[in-house]
Amino acid sequence: MRDLAGGFRYLLAGQRWVFGHGRWLGFGLLPGLVALVLYAGALIGLGYGADDLTAWATPFADDWSAPWLSLFRGFLTALFFGLGLFLAVITFTAVTLLIGQPFYESLSEQVDRSEGGDVPRSGLPLWLELWVSARDSVKVLVRVLLYGILLFVLGFIPVIGQTVIPVLGFCVSGYFLTQELTAVALQRRKVELPDRLELLRSRRMLVLGFGVPLVLAFLVPLVAVFLMPGAVAGATLMARDLMRSDEAPAPETTPAGFGPPPPAYS
Repeated sequence: MRDLAGGFRYLLAGQRWVFGHGRWLGFGLLPGLVALVLYAGALIGLGYGADDLTAWATPFADDWSAPWLSLFRGFLTALFFGLGLFLAVITFTAVTLLIGQPFYESLSEQVDRSEGGDVPRSGLPLWLELWVSARDSVKVLVRVLLYGILLFVLGFIPVIGQTVIPVLGFCVSGYFLTQELTAVALQRRKVELPDRLELLRSRRMLVLGFGVPLVLAFLVPLVAVFLMPGAVAGATLMARDLMRSDEAPAPETTPAGFGPPPPAYS
């Protein structure tokens, strides 16, 4: 439970940092606004076309009598849209980070600079940074897609599919959302994807405490855009401390002004 609270403190600390540095808040909003327009169009299109997609996927139900046909296809339409929303929440961060790579890398560097100590730089040209970011994002999104398909299928199970599975979906979303956000700071520290995943697995509850509230907030229209700069800042703060804990577990740190530090390892 302490790690869950610690993850949430990092999220709050990141928002506090960007609101205390207003120029960086405005700077970090631009990529999110572009991505929001793209995703809004895609979700509106899915909303209009979900009925046709369901009808196309279930030709065997054409001869069913009322009300079973409408109930069955209505249920599937809701599931299709829910899966689309699930994928949108996950991929929104990856696409926004890709669009805003130069913006968010500068923001993350500024967070490191303001907190003191070394300010790591990847030393790679922009095109190569974009390539590495896109490559790693695709690898992560493949994992997310596999989890999403599994959870989609399990959603058909009565009771469990309407209670336990949505909770698992939010946890999966929060975990991989945090992975995408911490990648900005960890790539600059030359931490490769397998090592990043291993680092986050070592502090699962901390990661969920950061990511799950963010996923829930991202479900509210426009909120994702305004929280993204602070989410990148908070993920940078968390990445700094995770790297520090990984190198020397004894010292413990926490975002300034947010109470006692989370334990080095749970």
